[in-house]
Amino acid sequence: MRLNLSILLLALLTAGCATPKYSVIYDPPATPHPARLFPAEAFITQRAVLTVHGRQFTLNGYVAKSEARGLRLIVTENLGGVLADVLVKPGGKTFVLKANPPFRPAWVEQFIAADLKCVFVESAETNCPLRMPSNTHLVIKRRGYKLDLRTVEVKAGLQPAEMFSENRGEMP
Repeated sequence: MRLNLSILLLALLTAGCATPKYSVIYDPPATPHPARLFPAEAFITQRAVLTVHGRQFTLNGYVAKSEARGLRLIVTENLGGVLADVLVKPGGKTFVLKANPPFRPAWVEQFIAADLKCVFVESAETNCPLRMPSNTHLVIKRRGYKLDLRTVEVKAGLQPAEMFSENRGEMP
């Protein structure tokens, strides 16, 4: 009996800990930036719930994405009225093409354009408060509001140049 106990103790001492030493400093791989989830050329349809001071608004977003021409976002209400139209050129320059109540042009430029860059431009903002519960679900939580985005459809393919014109007007 003592011999079995001694062998067991010797085996435990020589085996050491079952956890590898590197597990203490293990860092799981970072979640890829959501920009990598979308093709370089695409038309993306999203549904969103915007929560501002406890009030919720349901919105639709249509993003035309072109690696060479930039991003164009149209935000609509459920009945189709355009609330915001914003264009972000590849260099980061922002054009507010339309802002209808409840959105003001300054708000569109400061927040909607920032959120657009946060999701679709990998190098845009290092302080982007973005969570990605899944590949089709994104949450941006900033001071004063929360944007809960769901990607509904992604149509890959070249986008027409007219969609990226600085001239005021809606997407064709």
